[in-house]
Amino acid sequence: MTQSLPGRRPVRARTSGGRPGLPVVVIGAGPYGLSVGAHLRAAQVPVRVFGEVMGSWRHAMATGMFLKSTPNAVDLSVPEPGGRLADFLRVHGEPELTVRTPIPCEVFVRYGQWFQKRYVGEVEPARVVAVERAAGSAFAVCLDDGQHLEARSVVVATGLNHLAHIPPQLRRLAPEGPGVGALVSHTSHHTDLSRYAGRRVAVVGGGQSALESAALLHESGAETRVLARERSLLWGTVPDEHRPWPLRIVRPGSPLGNGWILAGVCRAPGAVRRLPPAARLLLFRRALRPSGGWWLRDRVEGIVPVTTSCRIVRAEAAGATVRLEVAGPGHTTESLVVDHVLAATGYRLDLGSLSFLTPEILRELRIVPGSRAPWLSAGFESSVPGLYFVGSLSAPMFGPMLRFVAGTEFAAGRVARDLVRGAAAR
Repeated sequence: MTQSLPGRRPVRARTSGGRPGLPVVVIGAGPYGLSVGAHLRAAQVPVRVFGEVMGSWRHAMATGMFLKSTPNAVDLSVPEPGGRLADFLRVHGEPELTVRTPIPCEVFVRYGQWFQKRYVGEVEPARVVAVERAAGSAFAVCLDDGQHLEARSVVVATGLNHLAHIPPQLRRLAPEGPGVGALVSHTSHHTDLSRYAGRRVAVVGGGQSALESAALLHESGAETRVLARERSLLWGTVPDEHRPWPLRIVRPGSPLGNGWILAGVCRAPGAVRRLPPAARLLLFRRALRPSGGWWLRDRVEGIVPVTTSCRIVRAEAAGATVRLEVAGPGHTTESLVVDHVLAATGYRLDLGSLSFLTPEILRELRIVPGSRAPWLSAGFESSVPGLYFVGSLSAPMFGPMLRFVAGTEFAAGRVARDLVRGAAAR
């Protein structure tokens, strides 16, 4: 449980431009945190950004991974020209990326770091450990270095940190957590999969993370097998930027893929928010099925053994190995012994995992029915005045685009306008 802040007088945060007033605190320095910070600085709103720049992309992605998105869907957002991925590549004399060029994660990380220096300015590495109400409408923010400050508003942009989901039957294999030598881990726990060379690894899942991890494991010398509950693997189609117009009408393009549903949720996230809660959650959960990037198919299909239409019904530790009981179609079962289980089982949105939010604030937050995500206004403000959420935690309100970098422009622009209006009202 988060501890209340010590009873000491908070210090006034420094402000930009010498103007009086409390800053906006942005928690997180990934694509959403950086984009919000860039928009606020452009609007001359005092802001302090906390976190490690592109931290999740540096520490929760295995070496050798690529982005699934195309280059036109990974631009960070700033309200002036010159901040796109293409601009970064041109400034550094690097080759232009086309829709058929998979983007290495390390290129995207360097782009984010360049964007931060150019449009955001200082990002403070201290970790926010507590956010609670202060006098008036302000927030008291406590950092892990012992510093305390007040903020007029707080924007939570922590991405998928602490939201990794491992199914209960697998989680029991690592009661102390996924440390070194654990029998089970989540894909987000790894930066180097070559440590499993020569070992038997079962990868659980059928999406991009599972399939790319399986390819990397196989290429590193691991004996790899994929266990997917889907009836068959789904692969993305080879993108074509010159599709004939009849096809563009029948299946319009979007940052998330082709089709009217995806195009609709990407072009009008604000309209998604106005849908009935049940319809919003259906879009959030069903609009995108697990799939692998088109460029990954040749590295997996016919190379890495894949079992589909299956589920793990029992997982037991047997010394330094794991015995899995796998149920398949037609009431068939199979016993499988491996050295490690890699869970590519996604993330679960849960406000309770944000340990820096005090129990008092958590109790005040209105929740989207059927989820553990916050209800948000059109400007991404929660039911706690001044507390905003962007990124994946906002997707149950605004649709699946907010799970991806493509949603930064919509979110950062809306948050900045809302905060500027709030400052003017004061």
